[in-house]
Amino acid sequence: MIGYLRSGSRAFYAANEAAFRHGLASIGFVENRNITIDYQYADGQYERLPVLAADLLHQQVAVIYAADNASATAVKAASPTVPVIFRIGGDPVELGLVTSLNRPNGNITGVSFVQTATSAIRVQMLHETVPNAGIMGMLVNPANPSADKEVKEAQEAAHKLGLDFPVLKASTAEEIDEAFAALRQARAQALLVLGDPFFASRR
Repeated sequence: MIGYLRSGSRAFYAANEAAFRHGLASIGFVENRNITIDYQYADGQYERLPVLAADLLHQQVAVIYAADNASATAVKAASPTVPVIFRIGGDPVELGLVTSLNRPNGNITGVSFVQTATSAIRVQMLHETVPNAGIMGMLVNPANPSADKEVKEAQEAAHKLGLDFPVLKASTAEEIDEAFAALRQARAQALLVLGDPFFASRR
């Protein structure tokens, strides 16, 4: 049995799930024929991830696929022995997933698309796109493990550009509405949204 853990919603990531099954089938592992897959989705509620990870371990899965930063850190905290494969958008060393890139050690390894190092570049690109915007906001999900690092990098870049840079936090649909209301009140002319499964499913 394979465990599949993702912090987003199943409906939004249906194509990713299908690609996962296709990849397994291409190497001879076909769902409901010679493997079973236990899918667990947190639907953007990061606090559910430790419980979902524990449930996968209770099912005695042979390996767990962790589809994002928060899922990977939840699984890492839940078990030091069950093999874990991650696909994340952050630095696995900084997230505490592995000891080093060339020698991960432990029970966890995977692929990382390092996005956190691009926060400053994204601020610069947004500034070049809207050069007259003196106020640019940033929307973050405080539950995202990468949020603090990305916010710090973005704020430093905004400061160098002389920008007013309010950071707004949202982890529910209602808080997104409140954040946009705050942006209007602040007369922000541009917005940078932190990459996050919760935000991706509410584009």
